[in-house]
Amino acid sequence: MAEATPKIKIMKGAAPDLSAATYQIFDESHTMGNALRWMIMKNPKVEFCGYSVPHPSENLIQLRIQMYDGLSSLDALLEALSNLDDVCDSVEEKYRASLAEGRYERWEEKS
Repeated sequence: MAEATPKIKIMKGAAPDLSAATYQIFDESHTMGNALRWMIMKNPKVEFCGYSVPHPSENLIQLRIQMYDGLSSLDALLEALSNLDDVCDSVEEKYRASLAEGRYERWEEKS
């Protein structure tokens, strides 16, 4: 049986305290990269965050995070993922509530 690819991998060259590190996130694209970068940059303890898609044939993004004061970039990444999950839950909840109200235009295709 083949080993499963990890979802997130820390690339070589990370600071020993993870205050600066590049993470590879597999099976993701610009959609996740941009949203995650935005969420990470909302953290005032983050000095820099950027992402790239190395090549269209590679199904991954690379996310670089650098922290102030030797703080852990991994903690910032995990916090941002949790916050992004909360935002998605909130959007879904509001969407479903709006949909339940039924105040939207209905369109039926005529054959």
